Amino acid sequence: MVSTTRQLLKSELPVDEGSLLLNGDVKTSLVLVGVVNGFCTVDAAIQPDEQISSMVDESVKLAKAFSEKQSPVFVFLDSHHPDILEPPYPPHCIIGTPESEVPALQWLENEPNATLRRKDCIDGFLGSIEKDGSNVFVDWVKNNDV
Repeated sequence: MVSTTRQLLKSELPVDEGSLLLNGDVKTSLVLVGVVNGFCTVDAAIQPDEQISSMVDESVKLAKAFSEKQSPVFVFLDSHHPDILEPPYPPHCIIGTPESEVPALQWLENEPNATLRRKDCIDGFLGSIEKDGSNVFVDWVKNNDV
């Protein structure tokens, strides 16, 4: 499945791996994955996790920088139905619960340059496929020329 997904992704989004020095001549975008309470909030009985807090803070900082430049931002949000299991994982990020939210980035909901995609499967690419076969993420990449 992973191999098939990778092949499909490469056919839809020709991506060359390598280093890139970003300057004003290159259009850039930001894609955030998994920055939701279900993955980034430590149990209240435990001390806050400095590494997780730092990652969330950095995600917010990056999102603000991209938004200030009106650069495209795409956010994948885990949002699962309670009656649809996702083995081997236990139920998590159930729609309508605080686990499926990301308070630190909630302001992005009102940003015209931001696209938030609630997905109900582990794979953001597959979770972006619509019933008509189109793919929200692929369309976002193509429409933003990134």
